[in-house]
Amino acid sequence: MDILGATLRICVDDLETAVPFYEKLAGGPALRFERGGVSVAAVGCFLLMSGPQSELEVLRKVSATIAVKDVDEAHQVLTDSGAHVLAGPVTTPVGRNLIAMHPDGYVYEYVDRRATE
Repeated sequence: MDILGATLRICVDDLETAVPFYEKLAGGPALRFERGGVSVAAVGCFLLMSGPQSELEVLRKVSATIAVKDVDEAHQVLTDSGAHVLAGPVTTPVGRNLIAMHPDGYVYEYVDRRATE
C-alpha cells in the first residue's frame, strides 16, 4: 500500500478565526467546502472542521486522514493486518474513502483521489 501523506484533523469553534492562522502557518490559501452540515477548510496538511457539536463528536473519533494511492488496496492490507473496517470504501466528491480501526483502537480515514466512474 502506497501512503502518499497524512492530514491532521482539527475541530475548531470558529472556522473564520482559525483559517488565517493556518494559512500563514502552511503558506497558502485554504480550500473550503461543506460536508454534512460541517464547514471544512483544507490548508496544507491541516483539515479544519467546524459545525454542530453532534457532528464534530463523530469527526473527533478519527485521528487523521491518510492519503493512499488506492483505497481498495488499503482495504485489503488493513484487513489482512488485523484492522477492522468501520465504513466504506465509498465514493466521495474527490475520490473514495474508508474508515478503519487499527488493532490498537485508533481510527483513521484512508482516502484516494482516483477518478470515479
